[in-house]
Amino acid sequence: MKKLLLLIAVVCVFTSFSSKKITWVAIGDSITWLNEHTNDTKGRITKGYMTRVLEQLPDIHYINHGYNGWTSGDIAKDIDSLRFQKADVYSIFLGTNDWWQGRPVGILSDYKNNTGNNTINGSYRIIINKLRSLNKNAKIILITPMQRVDFVSMGDMKNNAWGSYKEKNGQSLAQVAAAIIAIGNYEHFDVVDLYNKSGMTLKNLVKYKRLKDPKTGTYKNYPYPAFIGVSFNPERDEYPYPPEAINMTYDGLHPSDKGFAIIAKMLLNVMKKY
Repeated sequence: MKKLLLLIAVVCVFTSFSSKKITWVAIGDSITWLNEHTNDTKGRITKGYMTRVLEQLPDIHYINHGYNGWTSGDIAKDIDSLRFQKADVYSIFLGTNDWWQGRPVGILSDYKNNTGNNTINGSYRIIINKLRSLNKNAKIILITPMQRVDFVSMGDMKNNAWGSYKEKNGQSLAQVAAAIIAIGNYEHFDVVDLYNKSGMTLKNLVKYKRLKDPKTGTYKNYPYPAFIGVSFNPERDEYPYPPEAINMTYDGLHPSDKGFAIIAKMLLNVMKKY
């Protein structure tokens, strides 16, 4: 009888341990925000990276703190009003908007010395300090920005931006990714390096950009890098990324289902350890 009771107790403990629920707060920009707003893509994506992670790790409960168009500076500025929840795991997926808005990357000592919200390094320190105040034992995952080609918004073609093949305000997107990696190495955080290790590159983000041939005025499909420098008029031209142009992204910046599957797979490799 004692052996039976002991066996039951062991089974109960094992079952309780194996089904432990983990709370995950995902902090990010529009790429994270899209997980709950797939309808805004007109059917171009079906599910984001958090949903895909949960399909493989159903004991995780996630909370989406993605903010469309936000930078790490925006998050840091409003860090107290955003009401981040206490969680077991936090992921931070920012940087692409910082780059496009020309925010200074700064140097690692900005992070180490908590110099304030004037650089990306400083902003990350503010964010991470807040997360540690919520749960000092939480796992923190840093996700670097993806490479990007020419972005054109489906909702407003006047909202467009060139890709990471060119600097913005004297800084490359690669420098932003390197700064985030350096913070991760300094803190011994897990880093999901989409910029360098995802296989999503300038050559495969879209199959082509459909633009008017400057000589003939007829539409032509330009693969990367042939479309660089070819004019695009958002008031008169057709949307340059028809569904057939979708590859790793659907608009030059935001992941397609194929891109989100890669992000989820890289995150799963980390989160399975938790």
